[in-house]
Amino acid sequence: MTRRSKARAARFLASSSASAPVTPGQRNGSDPSPSPSTEYLVHLGIGTPPQPVQLTLDTGSDLTWTQCRPCISCFHQALPYFDPSLSSTFQELSCGNETCLYTYSYGDNSTTNGQLDADTFTFVAVDGRTATAVPGLSFGCGHNNSGIFTSNETGIAGFGRGSLSLPSQLKVDNFSYCFTDITGSAPSPVLLGQPANLYSSAGGAVQTTPLIQSPKIPSFYYLSLKGITVGSTRLQVPESAFALTNNGTGGTIIDSGTSFTTLLLQVYRRLRAAFVSQVKLPPAEASNATTDADPICFVLPSSGDRPELPKLLFHFEGATLDLPRENYMFEIENAGRSFTCLAINAAGGDLTIISNYQQQNIHVLYDLANNKLSFVPAQLLQDRKETSFAFLLKVIEQAGYRRHIVQL
Repeated sequence: MTRRSKARAARFLASSSASAPVTPGQRNGSDPSPSPSTEYLVHLGIGTPPQPVQLTLDTGSDLTWTQCRPCISCFHQALPYFDPSLSSTFQELSCGNETCLYTYSYGDNSTTNGQLDADTFTFVAVDGRTATAVPGLSFGCGHNNSGIFTSNETGIAGFGRGSLSLPSQLKVDNFSYCFTDITGSAPSPVLLGQPANLYSSAGGAVQTTPLIQSPKIPSFYYLSLKGITVGSTRLQVPESAFALTNNGTGGTIIDSGTSFTTLLLQVYRRLRAAFVSQVKLPPAEASNATTDADPICFVLPSSGDRPELPKLLFHFEGATLDLPRENYMFEIENAGRSFTCLAINAAGGDLTIISNYQQQNIHVLYDLANNKLSFVPAQLLQDRKETSFAFLLKVIEQAGYRRHIVQL
């Protein structure tokens, strides 16, 4: 049944593509952290008629799933749970003579349990003018879900390299996105199989670096990170600290489902020392501590001035990611004082992760056919007042809805 559904999707998408709105997740209040960490949510419709879902766009996993009725144990979400009984195109997939059950876990120990099903997915353009309905896509109906879900998501959209991910099921040879400011609400599109014009709103030169595949963990998008520069100082770290080993350990991945970039412990310590030595601001008390879990923060002047900070650059094979200040520093208020803090953490393992915070306002293109990643700073429109969820509801509720759908 799963093979048949995927074959149908491949046939329907032979000469077409899709897009959907993406917005920063609005934290639901259960996350006490003062940092602006969150996820980016892709807004879709599942079923016939479409029921809206908002899923974390995650390039670090494959399964696409949403919370479904009956929900035995579920986290809070603003939207209603997906109800299979309300969809005329819902299909239960079978594994032999039994229902396909799944258990899926993530690096932060979040888990989802449920059954693998299939239904029509509706992708609505950011402007709300066109929609594309794709039948027979496999997804997880989560009935028992727990973990860190604090961005008002209803589940996760897997954009990894595996066979169950959305790009794989849609049989597209590329996808791209350009995340807007993480503290805002402006939508931007994720483009699946559509030619991405990186030059139309570019704020710099387009750069390209190879995507590396690992037979041990085939879902991840590995990059060849060579080094890191803070201000005028290239960190004295061997390239092997960032490299994927022959046995599948280590390496550097780009992951839209992780909030802050994580570095190996010895790299993080050198990064912290470089910032402390170069920033002409007093470190917050915790930044002088020896505990590696402590954030790197500096006390801002009471005058409200924002002094210059050292640049932060990531050097990849054939490309350099020169981050603007807002892509690696954030500001918080505490006990009447203002602080600026580095949005980078120490990793608990051997994997380096380039996260979504570092990807704000950067157009990122995954060229799956040629195993390349291209990126360029972008000048995104920040004045949209209407959220992508509102766009989706508008199209669903329009009387002429079926005229706009492209039945592929």
